[in-house]
Amino acid sequence: MSKLLETNALETNSTAPLEEQLPSMLEQARIACSTNGDLSSECVAAWDAVEEVQAASADRRLHLKTSLDRYCDERPDALECRIYDV
Repeated sequence: MSKLLETNALETNSTAPLEEQLPSMLEQARIACSTNGDLSSECVAAWDAVEEVQAASADRRLHLKTSLDRYCDERPDALECRIYDV
């Protein structure tokens, strides 16, 4: 395994939020492709890692509740939380 991929794997397991890891992973993927070629296994693996982090980040955002959702969870009878069937 190349040093680039080892570094990438370590960063993926770090405690930094995914959004903060993405810029360095993008740069590493570009370096891997320019160094080893666009069809190299290192290049493909680096871009796979970037894609996984992007997907995980997007999935995490989908499951976050908005402030209105949290408010309505605490106060289901509030006027702002009522749903009317028309």
